[in-house]
Amino acid sequence: MRMPHKAINKLGELERAVMDAVWQAGTEGRSPLSVRAVHDELSRSRDLAYTTVMTVMGRLSEAGLLTQERSGRAYLYAAADSREELTATTMRDQLSGMAAPDRRTAMLHFIGDATPEEIADLKAALAEVEQQHASRAGSTGGRGKDATP
Repeated sequence: MRMPHKAINKLGELERAVMDAVWQAGTEGRSPLSVRAVHDELSRSRDLAYTTVMTVMGRLSEAGLLTQERSGRAYLYAAADSREELTATTMRDQLSGMAAPDRRTAMLHFIGDATPEEIADLKAALAEVEQQHASRAGSTGGRGKDATP
């Protein structure tokens, strides 16, 4: 996965609306999209110039959040990563700049507001991660993933 230049939490209102439209189209199997398709979708709820949407989509492409492919005289756009992948990358970026005790504290505060269902999901995800780590350790003979024979 490419590291986007712009984190999801730093998107402006229109950028987020464009990304939401592109992500939604992707989940519905309507991706990639033209600027016209995104403009038509967004124009249902706000008055926007076509060129404004075109500029925003071009900038999102330059930032690595959208992919761009030529189709005749137009470009088609798709999300470079899913909403979930981009959110996870943003969270990792924020946490990676912290010292270990601060990361732990931040994660504990984050999950402190979790619902019982979210806690169950987290437990299942942690069990899956632990299983993956155990599998990797087993496949390298306990020497770690970077060990050489």
